[in-house]
Amino acid sequence: MKRSIAMFVSFFVCALLLAGCWSKKELPDLAFVIAVGLDKTEDGRYLASFQVVNPGNVAGATQRGGGAAGVPVSMYTSTGDTLVEASRKASKKLSRILYYGHTNLVVIGEEVAREGLNGVFDAMERNNQFRTTSRLVVARGHSAKDVLAVLTPIDKISANQIIKTLEFSEMAWGQTINTDVWWAIRSLSGAGRNPVMTGITIEGDPQRGKRQTNVQTSVPNVRISLDGLALFKKDHLVRWVSGSTSRGVLWVLDRIKQTNITIPWNGKKEAIGYRTVRVKTEVKPQWKKGRPSILVHIQTEGDISEAYVPIRLDDYRQLFQLEKAIGRDIEREVKQAIETAQYEKTDVFGFGEAVHRAHPRLWKRIKKEWDDRYFPHLRVTVKVDAYIRRTGLRNTPYIK
Repeated sequence: MKRSIAMFVSFFVCALLLAGCWSKKELPDLAFVIAVGLDKTEDGRYLASFQVVNPGNVAGATQRGGGAAGVPVSMYTSTGDTLVEASRKASKKLSRILYYGHTNLVVIGEEVAREGLNGVFDAMERNNQFRTTSRLVVARGHSAKDVLAVLTPIDKISANQIIKTLEFSEMAWGQTINTDVWWAIRSLSGAGRNPVMTGITIEGDPQRGKRQTNVQTSVPNVRISLDGLALFKKDHLVRWVSGSTSRGVLWVLDRIKQTNITIPWNGKKEAIGYRTVRVKTEVKPQWKKGRPSILVHIQTEGDISEAYVPIRLDDYRQLFQLEKAIGRDIEREVKQAIETAQYEKTDVFGFGEAVHRAHPRLWKRIKKEWDDRYFPHLRVTVKVDAYIRRTGLRNTPYIK
């Protein structure tokens, strides 16, 4: 009996201790950080920018005072020798505690990206509030602070617009990539792969983009736009690519969902449009004569989206020739991207990772010299099988 009472008292005391609220945070005491921008100051310190939601100014909320009327977010900046120091120092400017549980975007300044991101990712991964699913972009030609300060017309919170633009652009255009913190860290910590991130820029005067008048017109004076891909070597930005070269990178990474390719025909440039609807890329490592090689096999299915030259699309022989021409165009983009990466000595395609999986023992011999010795001279064979599934509702173009 005494033993039972003692056990009951022990459980009761433990329950009291576990129910403690010493670390509680009330909702009105939290400042929800939606996006973080990272730049460098002239003296080499971190300049952290925090995009914080104004609760009274977002959809469905009733304005009760506090915050600029009608502006859904506020920007706060702070400097520090480290990211944690900059974050803590921001408390001097806010009446609430910065809360990162809802942070879904990180904008990295180009100078920070070129100096290295290992310290940035270390701080993010250690923070138990920070989401590793947060999207990553690199500010191109402007500071991360200016990018986050631009007010956007459709999505009130600019961070949400950037995230949606990343998703839809990758899905529909195929020249940008939707990268998150977890994927970037995995690329850095793994063997034989370097990160790739999308660039973001400002079209127009950044100072005008901060004003509410920018969203009070049908034609905003300032817009945020995605701009190319940032190629990294380890944690350092080494090269920007855009256009067909950036799409070539995504062909190899198997990140193309839908895109539109325009090919020449009968001496006319940009004559026939091809819209992909299904793409599959396989990277097959091989080992010949003591050296690795790679076969990139791309299979794509799609439709004819437009035709500006006379052609009989109901003629299977012409369709076969079109498929070959489309395959050659995709092959050209892929080879151009591979040559660019090899020139910079950065394996952004994960070729080394594929070699590691297929030949783990052989990989141990070459992994230390992969980026600087083996990858730049790696023999890569590109094979493209393009198929036309539909030609649309017309067999003959209007152009005769």
